[in-house]
Amino acid sequence: MLDLFLGNFFSAPVLFFVLGMLAVAVRSDLEIPAPMPKLLSLYLLFSIGFHGGVKLEQGDMNLQIVLTLLAAVLLAFIVPVYCFFILRLKLSLANAAAVAAAYGSISAVTFVTADAFLASTGKSYGGHMVAAMALMESPAIIVGVLIVRLNASKGGGGKVKWGELLREACFNSSVYILLGSLLIGLITGEAGYKDLKPFSDGIFKGVLCFFLLDMGLVSARRISGLLEQGWVPWLFGILAPPINGMIGIGVAWLLGLSHGDALMLAVLAGSASYIAVPAALRLAIPEANPGLYLPMALAITFPFNIIVGIPLYDVVISKVLST
Repeated sequence: MLDLFLGNFFSAPVLFFVLGMLAVAVRSDLEIPAPMPKLLSLYLLFSIGFHGGVKLEQGDMNLQIVLTLLAAVLLAFIVPVYCFFILRLKLSLANAAAVAAAYGSISAVTFVTADAFLASTGKSYGGHMVAAMALMESPAIIVGVLIVRLNASKGGGGKVKWGELLREACFNSSVYILLGSLLIGLITGEAGYKDLKPFSDGIFKGVLCFFLLDMGLVSARRISGLLEQGWVPWLFGILAPPINGMIGIGVAWLLGLSHGDALMLAVLAGSASYIAVPAALRLAIPEANPGLYLPMALAITFPFNIIVGIPLYDVVISKVLST
């Protein structure tokens, strides 16, 4: 077990993330030019989506896949609801709903890091898990907004521009490139994979390392803002991932998923959004504090998952699926 944790920590992607955080700690002038992180993010989502589509083309749709997708969507609705009631004990209505929405949604970069982890251990997962990731990103946003509107006073709630919100939630750049690449991979299949392999596969891990270097820089800078928020964000940001991840593992066990699929479902359930949800919540819940829900997801939960969470879920899955 210790070897697995150490192996993950000393893997190149995680070490580049740590390198980025250390750069902030020692006040290095290291900087990734502004357009680059967005390009790297889109590349990673393209690669994951395309590979997922190719895998789907090679397999058959069956009842287990359908149930897995339904379970993923159900998790995206349930997690923000129970998180809200816990957070509401210490946070305002708007902040509790916003944080709950972030933790009910997913982190695509954590999913990508888990993909690299599985590849390093020789395990694989089904292409339908990429579709599950795309389906899980938006429901939590809608749940968070509904919670605020249902609980707000009659005069203070305001109107939600649902059309604009749904467009932002369902067709933001992350979801669009992911689903688009998935569809193209499904259409082109093995022939398309062979054509794009040098680009979609050959440079994937190098791009991931460079992207995580930037994520380390951003995460370290966000931590300082959380120091003013007290102990609640830190406690929730560390405890929520393993709790939600274990719920995902329980669902995977009930559905009889493979090791790789179970790990990906646990990662999706245990991660938190710091891209799609904050962008949508700026429109829908402007009274929520982005200095709370954004750094919680990015500076606490994201590092926890890529350093501790992924190998932890892997160990638990090995125990659960072997019984």
